[in-house]
Amino acid sequence: MPPADLRPLPVTRNPGRRLPQLICGLVLYAVSMAMQIRSGLGLNPWDVLHEGLTRQTPLSFGVVTAITGVIVLLLWIPLRQRPGIGTVANVVVIASTIDVALALLPAPDALAPRIALLVGGVVLNGVATAAYVGARLGPGPRDGLMTGLSMRTGRSVRLVRTCIEVVALGCGWLLGGTVGLGTVLYALAIGALTQAFLPFFAVRTARDVP
Repeated sequence: MPPADLRPLPVTRNPGRRLPQLICGLVLYAVSMAMQIRSGLGLNPWDVLHEGLTRQTPLSFGVVTAITGVIVLLLWIPLRQRPGIGTVANVVVIASTIDVALALLPAPDALAPRIALLVGGVVLNGVATAAYVGARLGPGPRDGLMTGLSMRTGRSVRLVRTCIEVVALGCGWLLGGTVGLGTVLYALAIGALTQAFLPFFAVRTARDVP
């Protein structure tokens, strides 16, 4: 089955569905990040990379995250990816939501609720990614790399996303980032979860229908 066309569409096309789907997806993404952090069982692969870079440079975590995002956006150029309002909203909504989610979400001590938070956070992350990417209003920097490589290579979102996460994880680990059970689970599961949920959220046009 060919990969879904996830290139951005004009904002004026069905905004009543797409804009709320984008915002809800990004809010849920931030909540899923908070759940994984509060589980205390491992960072996601990109944050392992960010932490590893902060250990090797005098830069702060936030500065490293921003620089990494710019580098990833530059990789969009040969993939012919186009940014959209979703690309900007990705940064603004997630950044403004995750602190609230962390403040409201307690960190449990017992192992069972920590595992539940981890698993629930990874699954919710897959749902959220499919929701905001499927709105086709412009993916975030790292998701744009995923969709661009999927379209250019003809490979599935599942395979491309898994490969990206494993590469980020490996580089972060070599740089000294913290790896845990949650890191491995996220790296191996997020590609399959995103692909599984995309059919429920991806906005289609007449030319997308065979």
